[in-house]
Amino acid sequence: MSKIKKEMIEVKGFEIQIYTEDFKNDYISLTDIARYKNKEEPNVVVANWMRNFNTIEYLGIWEKLNNPEFNPLEFEGFLKEAGSNAFTLSPQKWATTTNAKGLFVKVGRGGGTFAHKDIAFKFASWISAEFELYIIKDYQRLKEDETSKLSLTWNLHREISKINYKIHTDAIQTYLLNDLTDSQLGFKYASEADMLNVSLFDKTAKQWRDENKNLKGNMRDYASLNELLVLANMESYNAILIEKGLEQKERMIELRKLARNQMLSLEKLNNTGIKRLGNKSKK
Repeated sequence: MSKIKKEMIEVKGFEIQIYTEDFKNDYISLTDIARYKNKEEPNVVVANWMRNFNTIEYLGIWEKLNNPEFNPLEFEGFLKEAGSNAFTLSPQKWATTTNAKGLFVKVGRGGGTFAHKDIAFKFASWISAEFELYIIKDYQRLKEDETSKLSLTWNLHREISKINYKIHTDAIQTYLLNDLTDSQLGFKYASEADMLNVSLFDKTAKQWRDENKNLKGNMRDYASLNELLVLANMESYNAILIEKGLEQKERMIELRKLARNQMLSLEKLNNTGIKRLGNKSKK
């Protein structure tokens, strides 16, 4: 999983929290949305919404479509009772009993009931169609900004990788290619590049092309941000190892270690936010 980060949108003077996972799985605060209807007791608004038959039906359908671990038997029991005068259901009980993942309750500072964006928009429409449209509009603006920033970041890492590739090839030409013919030069460049590819991606450029015949470009054009960052470091490090006179076999062992250690470190860094959020939501 990717890092969860907290963001905020402001809709008609109300701040609404969003927890974003990899810019795809977004959870929006129902508690913040509910303040549009009742500033003093937003949780009462959420509780009233949870009593409706249509709400339970929608939540159950969403879980069936998105959550293979959902408990449909418990859902059917809630659905039969929903709408009656005596029926009540808290978000926490719904999540715990049915093993739902569309809703969760976060305690502590900035806490409240959070729901996947599909569910949050449904809740907002129940409160006010106008308010729902304002939320969707500001949410879309936030996503467009994120997409733009992500694209710029990816392109930056791609350019860094290209610059380091030039440093890498210069080192090859200076220290490894003095006695090779023109036909051998191209092979040596490809050999060094594929050594990096195998160290990081576990495959050569040709293997990637054979597996992805319908894609344009090369494997590095489809690399993640983490992979591009590690690749740039590997190219710089390989240039240093070449200057030191290490043979390719020795360099590949060192580069493989570097790739694995740095990828694990970046993944661990990305996962820290998710684990922290998950622990808080269980308290």
